[in-house]
Amino acid sequence: MSEQIKIWLVGNTGLRNPNRIQEGFSVYASSAFVGHLHGRENELGFMNLLDEKGIIQNEVGKDSSGSHARKWRLMFAKNGLIYPQIQKKDGRQEDLGALDDITPFGRSFLKADTYPAVQESFLRAMSVEQFPMSDGTHYFSPLRWLLAIMLELEKRTGTSELSRIEFALWGQTTNPSYKLEEVVDNILDLRQRRSASQAKRSFDKKEIAKRGENYDKKADNFLDYGDMNMRYLRISGVLQRKGRGLIIVPTKRILAEKLAKSTASLQSIMEQYKLLCTGAPLPTDNMDVAKSLLDDLVRQMKERHILFGISDLPLNTPTEVNIARQRLENILAQTDEIQYASDQCNQWEEIRDYMTLLIKGGGKMVYDEDNAIEVPKDETPAYLEWTLWRAALAIDHMVNKPYEVRGFKLDSDFLPVSAAGGGKGDLYCEFNDFTILTEVTMSTSSRQEAMEGEPVRRHVSDAVLKYDKPVYGMFVAVRIDTNTAETFKHGIWYAKGDVKQRLDIVPLTLVQFQKYFVAMFESNKSDPQKLRDLILQCESRRDILEAPAWKEYIDTTVSEKANEIASGIVVHKSDDAPLVPAGAVVRHVTFGEGQVVALEASFPECPAKTVEIPYLRSLPDAISFCADGRTLLHDRFGEGTVLAYTVVFQNQMLTLSYPAAFKNGCLAME
Repeated sequence: MSEQIKIWLVGNTGLRNPNRIQEGFSVYASSAFVGHLHGRENELGFMNLLDEKGIIQNEVGKDSSGSHARKWRLMFAKNGLIYPQIQKKDGRQEDLGALDDITPFGRSFLKADTYPAVQESFLRAMSVEQFPMSDGTHYFSPLRWLLAIMLELEKRTGTSELSRIEFALWGQTTNPSYKLEEVVDNILDLRQRRSASQAKRSFDKKEIAKRGENYDKKADNFLDYGDMNMRYLRISGVLQRKGRGLIIVPTKRILAEKLAKSTASLQSIMEQYKLLCTGAPLPTDNMDVAKSLLDDLVRQMKERHILFGISDLPLNTPTEVNIARQRLENILAQTDEIQYASDQCNQWEEIRDYMTLLIKGGGKMVYDEDNAIEVPKDETPAYLEWTLWRAALAIDHMVNKPYEVRGFKLDSDFLPVSAAGGGKGDLYCEFNDFTILTEVTMSTSSRQEAMEGEPVRRHVSDAVLKYDKPVYGMFVAVRIDTNTAETFKHGIWYAKGDVKQRLDIVPLTLVQFQKYFVAMFESNKSDPQKLRDLILQCESRRDILEAPAWKEYIDTTVSEKANEIASGIVVHKSDDAPLVPAGAVVRHVTFGEGQVVALEASFPECPAKTVEIPYLRSLPDAISFCADGRTLLHDRFGEGTVLAYTVVFQNQMLTLSYPAAFKNGCLAME
């Protein structure tokens, strides 16, 4: 096999995640660019629209040519969502449909409201044989061809598993013009030699270089294109991740066999496009095939002792049978997700590493030649939600199911499809005695408060009304803007009927959360109660501190609490005393109930040395507390110390020394 190599591309390296196609296409379908996606002006216009809608992040000056739009247009056309451009040699454009107009299949795609429905749409598109072969007469489907390879591997080895390097060198570089048996021979030869090699990274480089002798582009393409191609192929729902490679989904094996029976077609490209744009048929459209798939799935679920029921569903047509199958697939997916959740406590180090990548803004971490993790830079919001979800599953003890905790969708490999939609919180972690609602954002700009302040408070408010138990909010971001901290410090929200709520929301940086998370697992002391304790401790000084000081206090508290967990030693400071918020209600053993109205403080730089400050509503604007709750900062006189608080009781006013009077048992905070 020394002929010139060509790598087929089912996706596009400029749009690496096929799960984003639907949201981008939804923007296109409701825009003025429908039917008008060619030409520099239209390309730039649509690119700017995608940027405006948050679908892409086009940094200023990064792309001024409209190339983003062209990449999206290519994916729309390749998947039959819009009519592709017809070459003169292949026929007339009008015989297919108006260029860039939405196809009947594209209209159906817009209505796919579940992830299985999206997968089926991509499966129909990928099953179409629209890739030209070297003979100039045949067209093939990379998906069908790859399934044929993997089924042949299964016949010879007992498993359909195909590794990353095997796919890169012998999957995406071949097509039905190659002899199937010889391709599989080469894969097994590669596998055997690689298994015997001590230095697999060096082995892979040599094999790529050798195969690259017959490839006229960069050798890096083998792995880069391979990773992208595998990601696109997995969205068909027939394939799933196995390590860094692929395997046929067990419940879709019969479907895979049917698809693999035909890998090349003599039909013209115009006929293939017509099929693509109207929605290609699948084997499951046939009653016998649909029933076989359902029966096989029922058998697998019985073998796994999974409870299910479809007796209430009609099974008279292929559509009805497929609906029943999709119900069972959903039950199976939920069962698998519960098993996935139970294993997350053993995956805490990987979860930690994902946090590290997110702190860096995305990237890849390679453990060895066959194991790596990646956070695509344009998918960080979805991966942040997903990582915090996994962290919550690792901490465990939740009473709600893992799929009830999250608001985002997962693919069949338990990777995030996209970030949660608006209207509800990101993560709802319900425990026996309390609920923690976690909200996350990758935003670090001054607009963080404008984007997150209102929704986060509204979501926590709704949760307070929903759950008959305490609700705590945890806001996690790479960086916390001080204005965001100020909003959550007050935490005021008016629910329906102008019911005033004081919400408990603590802002944490991802670094802070990671530090506490790691401390819990390194010491084998992971417990949701510890998370609640941290939230309560961080909140303890929000009423007396300005936002900058509160952020500082939160950082100090996280470090101290993490060290306590790690060492097992709880440090009690000798000068610990209750924090006294403005207008605090206190109870004296002798004088009964009273209220704080003022404080006395010592300022060495002040001529009077001792100053009385009103403290019924708040401190004057010129003065603020430091994180320790006792030290004050004055705009004119610098640093000072609280000496006493003035308390008004029913019949008298007393000045009570601080901290002594608040620690001797005579006085209690209400």
